[in-house]
Parts: sequence; C-alpha cells; structure tokens
Amino acid sequence: MRVVTVREARAHLSRLLEEVRRGETILIVRGRTPVARLVPYEEPERRPLGFVPGRLEECFFEPLPEEELAAWEGNISSTPTS
Repeated sequence: MRVVTVREARAHLSRLLEEVRRGETILIVRGRTPVARLVPYEEPERRPLGFVPGRLEECFFEPLPEEELAAWEGNISSTPTS
C-alpha cells in the first residue's frame, strides 16, 4: 500500500486516481496519522427484492382493531374497555 501526505494527494490527485483505477490502494496521512484510504471502486452487489424467506398471512394487512390502533398512536385511555 502506497502512503502519501495530504499535501502530495492534493497536488497529484489525478495521478493517484489513475493508480487506484489500476488496482492500487493509497493511504493518505496527515503527519503520521492516517486520514483516508483511496481504494478502487467496486459496483455494489444487486440483491433481488423479496430476499427474505417466508410469507405474511393475509390477516396481516387487515386494519387494526380500534383499541390496538389507539394504543399504537398513544391514545390509551385509563379505563379498559370490555
């Protein structure tokens, strides 16, 4: 891994990007402290929708009972309804 200072990186960014495009990794340091790493870009893996196994039952999509809906919305009365 090549190490360059912030000053070098600023002065030679185009050249450094070309090296990274060819597969190099470049560490940018301020003094002796690493501050950034230039690495080649990798296209993120595409994941298909519906990748979680299982199905929801149809009742999942039905409206909530009024009492439960009120509880979710924070409208809980102090007296329980029977």
